[in-house]
Amino acid sequence: MTDDLTADDITARHNEKMRKIKAARDKLMATKTEEKGLIMVHTGSGKGKSSSGFGMIMRCIGHGMPAAVVQFIKGNWETGEKTLLRERFADEVRFFVSGEGFTWETQDRDRDVAAAQNGWRIAKEQILDPEIQFVLLDEINIALRYDYLDIDEVVDFLLTQKPPMTHVCLTGRNAKPELIEAADLVTEMTLIKHPFKDGVKAQKGVEL
Repeated sequence: MTDDLTADDITARHNEKMRKIKAARDKLMATKTEEKGLIMVHTGSGKGKSSSGFGMIMRCIGHGMPAAVVQFIKGNWETGEKTLLRERFADEVRFFVSGEGFTWETQDRDRDVAAAQNGWRIAKEQILDPEIQFVLLDEINIALRYDYLDIDEVVDFLLTQKPPMTHVCLTGRNAKPELIEAADLVTEMTLIKHPFKDGVKAQKGVEL
């Protein structure tokens, strides 16, 4: 029984357990030798999709990896990440804005489609640029959801024209099944609680 064990016994058991876990982990990691540019999708109704994408952008800065951001939909938002990257890391990260705002704000589908198409044109240029190693397509899933972009064209480009070592992250809720199928990594953010439902507005440092 645990109550009969001395502190030294408990420490010894813990150390043995950790040794076995490490041995198993090392054996597993020894089989993971491939490197490739990943297609990553962050979707779901929960908060954190864009935040996670921008977190990877910060990692790229830390590793000296040139990166690019193409922001769909949220064009008129003055977000902290846009200000930070444009003002302090312009040499490390290219930042493009294609959207003019959420669809219910613009209320002009033709303009939204044109903005999305322009954003996708820029996105392809950045993905194909041999200097760029990571591209974040922020909220592109919204443009795909409303058919501002052709999902088949986007998936085909990512699968057949993306350079082998370039990472691409696509964010936004309601990711289409075709994109999920094509991706190497898919994360779904699940909404459990959100202060917006209690009348709390979007706030600096949290949502923007």
